[in-house]
Amino acid sequence: MGGGGVGKSALTVRYMHQIFVQSYDPTIEDSYRRNMTVDGITVSLEVLDTAGTEQFMSLSNLYMRSGDGFLLVFSLTSMESISELHTIREQIQRVKEATAPPGKSQRVPLVLVGNKLDLLSERQVGREVAVNLSKSWGGVPYYETSARKEINVNEIFEDVVRQMIKADHATPRRNRSNRPAKRKCTIL
Repeated sequence: MGGGGVGKSALTVRYMHQIFVQSYDPTIEDSYRRNMTVDGITVSLEVLDTAGTEQFMSLSNLYMRSGDGFLLVFSLTSMESISELHTIREQIQRVKEATAPPGKSQRVPLVLVGNKLDLLSERQVGREVAVNLSKSWGGVPYYETSARKEINVNEIFEDVVRQMIKADHATPRRNRSNRPAKRKCTIL
């Protein structure tokens, strides 16, 4: 999740299809599915590529309720885009607390992502700013990525899935015949 134009779709398409999409076409919602194995555990991954924060805010709570883990993406070329993440994170926390069982607080699997690392000459957000934000959010993992150059793209998805497995947010699916059970993870 993140503001419009930060590269959420580019990261998702790069991860799912190993291609870089140059053109920007604002997303309402796209859904992608893929099996992946992290630390020997196979999961059925569903990635919801959501609209930017300025669009379709009424859908946000629905997205947040259904998500098991979250990639909060900002553009390294836009100071405004990192500021937008405060509101999104607070909203995720509220939605998840409201849907948690009584008396059970849960740490939401989350990765902070600074995208567009390949655009160094346009960089507005220093690494220290993002690292400090990560620390203020309880030490959530922070990555700098480039969908264009394929830098840290796989790592952000693996990290959030690893967190979901550890927190047992990856929901077990029914075992069919003798195949090992897979877990289903939904990332926004």
